Amino acid sequence: MANTPSAEKRIRQAQKRADTNRSHRSRMKTAIKRVMGAQDSGAAESAYREVSALLDRMASRRIIHPNKAARKKSQLARHVAALGS
Repeated sequence: MANTPSAEKRIRQAQKRADTNRSHRSRMKTAIKRVMGAQDSGAAESAYREVSALLDRMASRRIIHPNKAARKKSQLARHVAALGS
C-alpha cells in the first residue's frame, strides 16, 4: 500500500493510463479484425485505410511499438491485395 500522497497519486495515474491504453488496444484489435473479416476488396480497402491511420497514431503515442505497427500494416496490406486479385 502507498505510504505517501505522491505514491497514491502515482497509483491513480498508472491505473488511468492502463485503462486508456487498454481501450486503445481493444479498438485497434477490433479494427484489424474488421479488415481481416471483410469479404470484398472494396470494404477491406476502406477498412485498411482506417486501421493504417489508427496504427500510426498508436505507434506515435507509443501505445504499441512502431515496428509492430509497420508489421501489422504490411500483413494487412498483403491480405487486402490477396482479396483484390
